[in-house]
This record gives sequence, C-alpha cells and structure tokens, in this order.
Amino acid sequence: AVIALITHLIGSGFSRFDFMELLWTFSIYLESIAILPQLIVLQRYREVENLTGNYIFFMGAYRAFYILNWIYRSYHEPMYQHHFVVYFCGVLQTVLYADFFYYYFKSKQKGGKFTLPTSRG
Repeated sequence: AVIALITHLIGSGFSRFDFMELLWTFSIYLESIAILPQLIVLQRYREVENLTGNYIFFMGAYRAFYILNWIYRSYHEPMYQHHFVVYFCGVLQTVLYADFFYYYFKSKQKGGKFTLPTSRG
C-alpha cells in the first residue's frame, strides 16, 4: 500500500490526488505478487497435481500474452496511453512464473510426474 501511495503521488502529485486511482494502483501491485503464496506452497510440497500445474501455467501464459498485447497496442493504436506501473508489475509477475515455467516444460517433455526441486535437498 505504501509503494502504491508513493507511486501515485510521484505520478500525479498532491494537487491531482485521486483516491480511486490510488486503489487501482494498489490493485495492480497486489495482482503482480498474489501468486507468490501458491508458488511457495507448490515448492514446499514438491508434487504438483496435473490440474494445479496446468492452472498455474495458464495463469502465467495469460500474463505473458498480455505483455505481447501491450506491445502490439503501443504500435498500432495512435492514442494508446502507456502506464509504466502496469508494465513493471506485468513483467514482475511474469518473471515470478519463470522458474515454474521451466520445470513445467521440463516435466511435460519427459512425460513424467511434475515435481519441483526444494532447497532442503
């Protein structure tokens, strides 16, 4: 919430403060890290059920395609407005999925059970 407030104040200043815009900025930040608890639980238990693995994969793929959508729109829509908080949070969320994507593709390639490594050995 503090980061959203700082970002909002830097972007619009005190004179144009908009509470709804602040809430929107906070929701963008929250969305980018909301998957962390699920990824931590999956890492802890190592074994990933097929349905859960596919769900997490497609959530990350959605975000990756969203980034492609931003790129396309910035080149083909003359009045497209860039919002760098959205860009930063979208890339952050996609980076959080990167490790999961690697092991997802590795398990699909081998055709075996989907497991994640742990730091415990």
